[in-house]
Amino acid sequence: MPLPVVRSNALTVDVEDYFHVAAFDSTVSSDSWATLPQRVERNTEMLLEQFDRHQAKATFFILGWVAERYPQLVRKIHAGGHEVASHGYNHAKASVQSATEFAIDVRRAKALLEDITGTAITGYRAPSFSIGKSNEWAFDTLAAAGYLYSSSTYPVVHDLYGTPDWPQQPYKRPEGIWECPMPVLNKVGKQWPVAGGGYFRLMPYWLSKKGIDSYLKQSAAPYMFYFHPWEIDPQQPRFSSAPLKSRLRHYTNLHRMSAKLELLLQDYQWRTVREVYQPYFV
Repeated sequence: MPLPVVRSNALTVDVEDYFHVAAFDSTVSSDSWATLPQRVERNTEMLLEQFDRHQAKATFFILGWVAERYPQLVRKIHAGGHEVASHGYNHAKASVQSATEFAIDVRRAKALLEDITGTAITGYRAPSFSIGKSNEWAFDTLAAAGYLYSSSTYPVVHDLYGTPDWPQQPYKRPEGIWECPMPVLNKVGKQWPVAGGGYFRLMPYWLSKKGIDSYLKQSAAPYMFYFHPWEIDPQQPRFSSAPLKSRLRHYTNLHRMSAKLELLLQDYQWRTVREVYQPYFV
């Protein structure tokens, strides 16, 4: 009897520090970022060690601001056989940037990462999945900058992002760039988020696994998971002046995240976006 085919899934990490998150935009000024304790290098290196133990490969969407200060971290990610991709330079939402500002941001990040790794950077993810109907021109800008694919949309209803009426499968945009949306589970007439992030950290692991397994049975499209290095760091500095909702979202279950990731890495096979989605890109 032939062995069952093990399905590979795309593991992605948005490499930013705890103070970069959109939930703290009203609390932490970007002018103060450089003065705050930096945790991103330590946390990302811990993830690299954890991934290595499970022979998992991932795509790291790296913020240019981080890459500029930690080029050795970018080189280590690249040397480990992972994919280096762009998260923009300054973690500004694409939806609040002008076309000119966005073009400068995505080109600056791409050039910086290419200079550090010596390889072409073909993937991009907008901060907070901030490409939608109001700024579809961003895809044209990304294509012109030389990106092959974007993973910047999430077909769900959410208070901070969401394109619920957009395609749920990977598709090639008219602008010539591929868009790889975050996976959703279609159930009882709704689109449920099952791609990780805060939902994974907040919910019990068995419920997240049930959602992933249901998606894998329901969809022929690849599954993609995402999270951030700060999510494994319960010792990170706290912003007590941040809104309660933001604090609950950001700080809940940080102490449980590493153990949950361990289970996730054990239960599924993980590869880069370029590898898992390659059949679409050819």
